[in-house]
Amino acid sequence: MKLKTYVSIALLSSLAYVLMAIKIPTPFSNFLTIDFSDIPALVAAILFGPVAAIIVELIKNLLDYFTWGSESGIPIGHFANILSGIFFILPTYFVYKHNKTKKGMTIGLIIGTISLAILMSILNYFVILPAYLALMHYELPKAYVISAVLPFNLVKGLAVTVLFMLLFIRLQKWIEKNTLVK
Repeated sequence: MKLKTYVSIALLSSLAYVLMAIKIPTPFSNFLTIDFSDIPALVAAILFGPVAAIIVELIKNLLDYFTWGSESGIPIGHFANILSGIFFILPTYFVYKHNKTKKGMTIGLIIGTISLAILMSILNYFVILPAYLALMHYELPKAYVISAVLPFNLVKGLAVTVLFMLLFIRLQKWIEKNTLVK
């Protein structure tokens, strides 16, 4: 990788970290909040490839964890955030890679949202939520995944999709000119 790529990934990671700090509460629960920190990671994927997006997701979560910590003392929520970002960004990237149009991006974002919602629901049902509840000594019914986690991830994916498409429409020519991944 070139120095420009490293610097760009660092800048996108920093922006993602700042956006991660701006949390929008949801009615689903106090720990399910919407942020737009996946947008810089999505830009990284489009410009530099999927590995760059994963690096942005890792860096933003490491920065957030070392700055703010976590309620449980273990970064379960940060791990979930990394996975949710990957589940959203990678399908979006691969669809857009094969159809580099606004329609291709829109379809990719919709598929990314569905992927995010389904895969995070499965992981929350079997792994993340049980681990979190055991560490925090909370009790929630397994139906919580269907009543809160699934709709939350659909809403989050939709919110990120709308905001990203507003940016993408204005930046598409610049992105096409500056992408390193063909």
